[in-house]
Amino acid sequence: MNILTLCIGKTDEKPLEELILKYEKRLPSHWNYARIEIPDLKNRKILSESQQKEKEAELILSKIHPTDYVILLDEKGKQFSSTAFANEIQLLMNQSVKQIVFVIGGPYGFADEVYKRANKKLSLSEMTFTHQMIRLFLVEQLYRAFAILQGKPYHHE
Repeated sequence: MNILTLCIGKTDEKPLEELILKYEKRLPSHWNYARIEIPDLKNRKILSESQQKEKEAELILSKIHPTDYVILLDEKGKQFSSTAFANEIQLLMNQSVKQIVFVIGGPYGFADEVYKRANKKLSLSEMTFTHQMIRLFLVEQLYRAFAILQGKPYHHE
């Protein structure tokens, strides 16, 4: 199985990038994890919110394959405990999903076309975090899910 994190913009905080890489390296090789950072839009300041979302949607959808299982990180998404999240990953593996794509949008969220393509929406918290911080939280939860599924002592209930 492949797991891909697709996000708008790069992580420009060096300490945050180091932490993201730390957890990415801990993920199992058989998950074939990758992160793709789509560059921020040029001339973003002259575009309206809806124009930004539409242009980002084009870029996001161009990276998604028809067979991908797409999970949007969205404030209106479903929240899971870490154990329930691990079980969701296991369920997708059991269903022989080839690739799970977690999508972290731009500052204004997603255009309707991206919502229509999504299989699920996931919220990591009711609080709002920067899109860069969400990358760290997601990859840590992916590692935690792996540890839970393997019965490793990383996660404590």
